[in-house]
Amino acid sequence: MASEEASRSPPRSRREPGRRAPRQDKYSVLLPTYNERENLPLIVWLLVKSFSQSGINYEIIIIDDGSPDGTRDVAEQLEKIYGSNKILLRPREKKLGLESTVSVPVRRIEYGASGITGAGIAEQPNGPVRLLRGTAYIHGLKYATGNYIIIMDADLSHHPKFIPEFIRKQKEGNFDIVSGTRYKGNGGVYGWDLKRKIISRGANFITQILLRPGASDLTGSFRLYRKEVLQKLIEKCVSKGYVFQMEMIIRARQLNYTIGEVPISFVDRVYGESKLGGNEIVSFLKGLLTLFATT
Repeated sequence: MASEEASRSPPRSRREPGRRAPRQDKYSVLLPTYNERENLPLIVWLLVKSFSQSGINYEIIIIDDGSPDGTRDVAEQLEKIYGSNKILLRPREKKLGLESTVSVPVRRIEYGASGITGAGIAEQPNGPVRLLRGTAYIHGLKYATGNYIIIMDADLSHHPKFIPEFIRKQKEGNFDIVSGTRYKGNGGVYGWDLKRKIISRGANFITQILLRPGASDLTGSFRLYRKEVLQKLIEKCVSKGYVFQMEMIIRARQLNYTIGEVPISFVDRVYGESKLGGNEIVSFLKGLLTLFATT
């Protein structure tokens, strides 16, 4: 009887394999550095604090280009303090990045596992600090395990407190890129003299007329990208210096990538003066005209 009932019962379906939980988003911060020994501990501490408070999965990739001031030594200490799973030092021995040049005295910052413990002014030998771009990003991307990439400056011009806002904006609109803007909403610039503000506003105005980029701040370097989007854009870009970030947005428009914007406060270095000379202005205008002719 029991055997008859067993034969009548429908065959037992095979157990379906368990569905994988959706992958948690991970954010890789690319920090190109050159002579940022004094600023690096503070920007890393601020990043860790912001990510930890927001419950965001992250890693910080420090790309040092052979800084002579000991930036690499500081990065190695930070790696030990916060763990090599969160702080990844991936140096390059030669300065290969796309560069803009500023001269600055720097801050002396004492730090430990609990955070920043003191700060002051330290002397720095005369010479340029090079803010590295294009090829530094290429180098960092090779080691990034996140599906989103955040690019920003290591000199404290970009505050990490805006990053959770970038992430919210990206999720709301499913954007390919989220760019920090100084020229929209309550965004702004602090620490620049009137001349620098006029030059920046003028350059942005001319660019808007000629290129119609669909973004309000083209030369900013505080952005969030989908990893594959950043990889594609870097392959397409050929510009150097101040024009590089601008071309990234123009190429993004060509490739139909979507761009969201978050107003940010840009703070110039507290100590020292950023030098925007005639050569940089001429290079910017040449690059602008090249993009106008080719896009």
